[in-house]
Amino acid sequence: MSADSEDERSPIDPIELRRAFGTFVTGVTVVTTLDEDGMPRGMTANSFTSVSLDPPLLLVCIGKKASSAKAFDAARSFAVNILHDRQKDVASVFASKSLCKFDSVEYDAVNTRAPVLTDSLSWFDCALHERVDAGDHVILIGRVVAFGSSPAAPLGFCRGSYVNVEDPMPAGWGASHRMMVCHLVEHGGRILLRGDGSGGWGLPTESRSGARKRIDLDEDGRIASISLDAFLYSVFDVADEHPGYVIYRSVLADPNGAVAELPPTLKFFAPEELPWNLIRVRQVRAMLRRYLHERQEGRFGIYNDSDDGGRIAMIGGTPRPWSSLSGVASEHEAAEG
Repeated sequence: MSADSEDERSPIDPIELRRAFGTFVTGVTVVTTLDEDGMPRGMTANSFTSVSLDPPLLLVCIGKKASSAKAFDAARSFAVNILHDRQKDVASVFASKSLCKFDSVEYDAVNTRAPVLTDSLSWFDCALHERVDAGDHVILIGRVVAFGSSPAAPLGFCRGSYVNVEDPMPAGWGASHRMMVCHLVEHGGRILLRGDGSGGWGLPTESRSGARKRIDLDEDGRIASISLDAFLYSVFDVADEHPGYVIYRSVLADPNGAVAELPPTLKFFAPEELPWNLIRVRQVRAMLRRYLHERQEGRFGIYNDSDDGGRIAMIGGTPRPWSSLSGVASEHEAAEG
């Protein structure tokens, strides 16, 4: 009989195995979601890892005996909040069975409905990509739809205790100021929205900025031509720790033509059909309401965020190519030369 046959294997001591696993230094996260009644639920977890950049995926393991396990088992979205070194108390609260965990923290909604802690090292707002059963845990694989980070030091965990991490900020690192580039695309009087994977809707996003002749409609490579009248429409922040938004207004190149069949994640909405309560970001809702008002008047402006509520610069006339302003262009070229 083989020496490593199943009958002769030494039994694994779960307590010693846990101690051995605990020698791996990790960060500390608070994983959050909403239960079936719309109430925030959350728990501390250090079984977290990145999975993929393209598509953007991460995973976290949820113990089946956790008090929040039922909520996560039914969740279509969740958020992972990585804690900084001044949040040991937050980690302890969310590791407990307290029914008032969220009373001690501030939180908000970004793209999905999952609660995002407003004070954290980094956060990832995720739509559920896959749920995998794994022994006494369930693995949640999430598709990142929004994220943010700060230059704070991380909270570490090793051998059952919190630990400090020295020199956490390599040279050149700093606060994240990522901007989400979106297109406000109109066709036949309707506005294009993209589903976020958890029942919500938002604007189609792009990986790079700038008014373009063609835009990517979705991850499967569907492309659409847009008119040359596209222009920057709005630039704003949601909050210091959240990504900002750069919005370009455009219409499809042939406003009267037919649109190829779109996937379920993309849909054109008439103004009266816009799902306002499913557009997660309050500032995006406000921007769309302003757009509908300006479209009715036939006069558009460019909005820039500021501490006192923002500024709107109204646009006179129709957009023209820079090269058509020959005098100004010549001066610019001379200055560049």
